Amino acid sequence: MKILSITAQKPNSTGSGVYLTELVKEFHRKGHSQAVVAGVYREDEAELPEGVGFYPVYFETEKLPYPIAGMSDEMPYPSTRYCDMTPEMAAQFEAAFLEVITRAAKECQPDLILCHHLYFLTALVRRHFPAHRVYGFCHNTDLRQMCKTDLKREFIREQIRALDRIFVPQEAQREGTLKIYGADPGKIETVGMGYNSQIFRPGEAKEADGVTRMVFAGKIAEKKGVMSLIRSLSALAAREGALRREELLVQLAGSAGNQQEYGQICEMAAECPYEVRFLGRLSQPELARVYQSSDIFVLPSFFDGLPLTVIEALACGDRVVMTDLPGIREWLHRSAPGGDVRFVEMPQMRNTDEPVPETLPAFEERLADALLESIRTRERKTADVSRISWEGIGTRVLA
Repeated sequence: MKILSITAQKPNSTGSGVYLTELVKEFHRKGHSQAVVAGVYREDEAELPEGVGFYPVYFETEKLPYPIAGMSDEMPYPSTRYCDMTPEMAAQFEAAFLEVITRAAKECQPDLILCHHLYFLTALVRRHFPAHRVYGFCHNTDLRQMCKTDLKREFIREQIRALDRIFVPQEAQREGTLKIYGADPGKIETVGMGYNSQIFRPGEAKEADGVTRMVFAGKIAEKKGVMSLIRSLSALAAREGALRREELLVQLAGSAGNQQEYGQICEMAAECPYEVRFLGRLSQPELARVYQSSDIFVLPSFFDGLPLTVIEALACGDRVVMTDLPGIREWLHRSAPGGDVRFVEMPQMRNTDEPVPETLPAFEERLADALLESIRTRERKTADVSRISWEGIGTRVLA
């Protein structure tokens, strides 16, 4: 089969980018002919298997004179928010992408077009290629954009309904897709999330130095809960029987979202009662080694679909503390049973992904309680992640 995969942003820098890249690798292993269209900068290199055609759409050029359009308001690289797009910018976006996609489709003659994110670019592809089979992947940030941004909303809704198939990670996104787009329930397939079992797996025994190591992975941003995490560490230090400074190390793996926020987070970290290290963006093997040497993975995010980082951390043997995001508890119970996961009740939310400030102190106290419980447990449980794989997702998509 000949498959053309399409994304408006970088194919290797966010969860949705990893999703696209891993599926491309899986289809490559199955012997399918492929090409990828993605929005990038000229200095970027695509991490795709040999033989996969790459058709870049370059931002910050004469045709697209602005940064990459990002599905999140804060991306781990310079980006443009869809809510800030003018009609002229949207027209430039449409012309630049359709020129490259038309060339890719002519040269590759795909049997199947896979578009990532149920948003503007996927809608353009559906309208522009009526004779092709076009499938769309929901990555949750698209649902947020539809709720928060007016850009071409009715056009997007109409074209997403016209897709031949829609893939969602879990039940919460299925419900969101039905509600927001009015999609045909018969077109929606729940496919879950995969992980790379060759990289993310238990490592050697942890270093017996008396230090509890905690790790967060993702964008270093307020909406990922990083500010609340650091404030919760102050609450944790005040608990009876809390660890001394030298007994807890907190590591933040990932790139900055908003630079101003990042500066605030660095200042907060400098005043934290425990050491907070900024590891920067890591490759998958580097991140796996951090998970393997850590005890606790923490994800206090205020908005996520099915976070790949949670699965990867569980596969490496970490205990997990995370916000009780919609649908995640049930999905993990079915798909990755046996792990030590503590869920923290969310603060009150507004505008989809913004916590009500007055409810944050209570949330941060709950987070501190969950972290302390996880620290005191010390026991290592191994989650059964054997049912989760990119191979399984790839097979379901092609079926």
